[in-house]
Amino acid sequence: MMFGLWVLPWWGYVAVLMVLTQLTIFSVTLYLHRCQAHRALELHPVVSHFFRFWLWLTTGMVTKEWAAIHRKHHAKVETDEDPHSPIAKGIRKVFWEGAELYRAEAKVKETMVRYGEGTPDDWMERNVYSRHSVKGIVLMLLINLLLFGVVGITMWAAQMLWIPLFAAGVVNGIGHYWGYRNYEPKDASRNLFPIGFFIGGEELHNNHHAFATSAKFSTKWWEFDIGWLVITVLSFFGLAKAKRVAPTPKMLPTKTQIDLDTIKALITYRLQVMSRYTREVMLPALSEERAKAGKAGKLLLRKAKTALVRDTSILQPAHKLSLAAILENFQSLRTVYQYRVKLQDIWNRRAATQAELMQALQEWCKQAEETGIEALRNFSVRLKTYVPQSV
Repeated sequence: MMFGLWVLPWWGYVAVLMVLTQLTIFSVTLYLHRCQAHRALELHPVVSHFFRFWLWLTTGMVTKEWAAIHRKHHAKVETDEDPHSPIAKGIRKVFWEGAELYRAEAKVKETMVRYGEGTPDDWMERNVYSRHSVKGIVLMLLINLLLFGVVGITMWAAQMLWIPLFAAGVVNGIGHYWGYRNYEPKDASRNLFPIGFFIGGEELHNNHHAFATSAKFSTKWWEFDIGWLVITVLSFFGLAKAKRVAPTPKMLPTKTQIDLDTIKALITYRLQVMSRYTREVMLPALSEERAKAGKAGKLLLRKAKTALVRDTSILQPAHKLSLAAILENFQSLRTVYQYRVKLQDIWNRRAATQAELMQALQEWCKQAEETGIEALRNFSVRLKTYVPQSV
């Protein structure tokens, strides 16, 4: 059949393809990712089942497998056990063979048992979607042939490549390799672009890793998450409900003392607080040292930001050597770096009581203000103004 039931100009086929592939992207980001893997979103059963059906037609992916593999990725991120870390497996491997890595992990029973709980287990899942995953893809090919004729084969091929390329390759690969970082979680996640439009908001991958259970991926005023826009529209019609979003730091300007409310707030806002520390303390100190450094010093400080702000557990050997040299040669950077580590250590004390944490933070602020570093003193004063969201 040369021509199908629906004859279009060339740009019409492209437009239809974009709509179909974007629908698949929304099925992945809204249903598989935000709803099933992280439980950050509730979807109406009609919407949820539509996404399941569409994924069966266009990807053949099984909900339990996708959710389990993604949960394991977060649990074992950037280690050898991470199913698709470009840090552990190499960017080329993950970008070009991301789908193969997914299929290999889906065969690991332990992964499915440990990380696949709570996913759909109804009659349709057991007898159609999981049992006959390939048949959905074949049905999609037949539908494309009927509607668009021979050109439908090309459209079908593009549909089949869309998720392996953009989800498995771009998000899982490049999203841990290239881009900008708003936050410093213990992984290499990056935001690919501040406007999350083409791949459903998944472009904001660093934001997601920082706040994995948030249904909204954008966190800055200048970022846009089209997936959140769709959630907002669905919510308006009672078809979706966001269960959690990233916390918004709240401050009380008149508050001047460290108390239990401060501790509760900082534990909740810790990633935002450390991002602010980088912006208001670390980077100004680095700029000052660069301004007065000689040629050798400037060379040493050329890539200092990564070494100074990244968690040491994920630093590359070259950056660790650079960090050691920087801390040895630049007193002010050594001081602000040490205070950064001490601040993180306070809320990492799992066995400490709230009273002990409060005392430790009070001492941190006292010592920080006595260093003579203006940026550090100002940060300490502002730290005292944080309050929990409920206050």
